[in-house]
Amino acid sequence: MIVAFSISPSAGDETGGVSEAVAAAVRVVRESGLPNETNAMFTNIEGEWDEVMAVVKRAVDVVAAVSPRVGLVLKADIRPGYDGQLTAKVERVERALEG
Repeated sequence: MIVAFSISPSAGDETGGVSEAVAAAVRVVRESGLPNETNAMFTNIEGEWDEVMAVVKRAVDVVAAVSPRVGLVLKADIRPGYDGQLTAKVERVERALEG
């Protein structure tokens, strides 16, 4: 499965920024060892249901440690029997664009 998620702390730093809290969440994802990528809006992670959801929970927990309230947006592509789709899906679209 692939999960795209975004974690938002309710409180930012003195300038309203949330980059430190978001960086802590992304660090959890990267240290998980699961295939992942981060863009301006979401972090995508690929793996089995239990391992992916455990990483999302740990990421939420590190943000909750510095913010009294946390928002989570999560979208999942559940396709049993397929892996490596984090890059394969994009590669299929790129091939279609070339053809």
